[in-house]
Amino acid sequence: MTERRIRIDVPALTRVEGEGSLRLEVVNGQLVDLGLSIFEPPRYFEKFLEGRDAHEVVDIVARICGICPIAYQVSALNALESLAKDPLPHWVQKLRRLFYCGEWLQSHALHIHLLALPDFLGFDSAIAMAEQHPETVRRGMQFQALGNELIRLLGGRSVHPVGARIGGFHRAPEPEQIEPLLDKLREAQPLARDLTAFCAGLDLPDDPQDFISIALTHPDRYAIESGRLITSTGLKLGAEEFEQHFHEHHKPDSTALWSDLNGEPYLTGPLARLNINHQQLPPVIQQSLKATGLQLPSNNMFHSLIARALEIELVIHEAIDILQGYEYPAVPCPQPELSAGVCFGMSEAPRGLLWHRYEVGPDQRIKAARIVPPTSQNQARIEADLYRSLIAFGLNRDEEALRLKAEQVIRNYDPCISCATHFLRLDMRRS
Repeated sequence: MTERRIRIDVPALTRVEGEGSLRLEVVNGQLVDLGLSIFEPPRYFEKFLEGRDAHEVVDIVARICGICPIAYQVSALNALESLAKDPLPHWVQKLRRLFYCGEWLQSHALHIHLLALPDFLGFDSAIAMAEQHPETVRRGMQFQALGNELIRLLGGRSVHPVGARIGGFHRAPEPEQIEPLLDKLREAQPLARDLTAFCAGLDLPDDPQDFISIALTHPDRYAIESGRLITSTGLKLGAEEFEQHFHEHHKPDSTALWSDLNGEPYLTGPLARLNINHQQLPPVIQQSLKATGLQLPSNNMFHSLIARALEIELVIHEAIDILQGYEYPAVPCPQPELSAGVCFGMSEAPRGLLWHRYEVGPDQRIKAARIVPPTSQNQARIEADLYRSLIAFGLNRDEEALRLKAEQVIRNYDPCISCATHFLRLDMRRS
């Protein structure tokens, strides 16, 4: 009997902006080894923060990720501002949400149009797809530009923005900046509705599976920039309780930390948020959701694409609502004093929950920091999904088909741009 052995080594994933790898071995139709590894070199950001003034943190953590710097800034601010005596002014809270809307818009648009859609429309890349679907690619670029413009309004620039600070922003937008942006957002609303219908109309794989959803939840709105953590298993936690239930550990073949919820993999990100918070979508977005026919909670990971499209609709709606009520604040740069202590913060990055903890000394310098990003939290879930999905797909298929299926499964989680584009150079062995 001839043994058929397929070994796929994919030498390149990431925690946030680095790279990772996939290792897959099939012997006589049996999956004998599967490993999703992250070999990103240690980046030492938590160590860099030690000894720094607390007011420097917001600009340092923005450098952790080029795609979601605002998520890092807002999670850090949520933590550090909890040490202030006075609550944030209402206008700061509203503009923080607007700031975050820009990040969700540009990140989700990038993932749907340039990273995920080629998988479902049968192209190797967005460039190849653009030849036959130029309007689709153009729509994605328009959304991404609009998201960047929102970020620039408050952050000064769209990449690694520098406008946020403890207590608020370095400056508030001038009133004359608002109306032109509102016009663009209103023009984008019908495009966003079309995108949701377009994604719901795709022939997405029917791939039901069991998983735990976790997301922030807020009593008044669809949680983005703040909230308490809730799980589909019934846990409700404050940021200070995160470490009692979520644990990180090393794998022998990975330099990154992997997270679990009391020993179980879990999902964080758009589908988890929609599963938990869909009843808090504004009525107009509820109409779009109803038109898709999507039943929630969904156990099909590929419905993440529809969830991202609905969240694009949501953030455009939210941005319009916030900007329509904008008034130039009397005090644009509040500067609260921080007390010493241990503080915790979290927010919803485009690809999922982002948790921070800081210990601040009496001199307002950081004594210790810990950051748990969403990409590492989803790694165990991705590996469980790969294992199950590849077996269901059929391990007797050729190597190229298995590689493409694995890429599609991984990209569906939007782990990061580096993961989704540099990933999967094959080294296959047969015997």
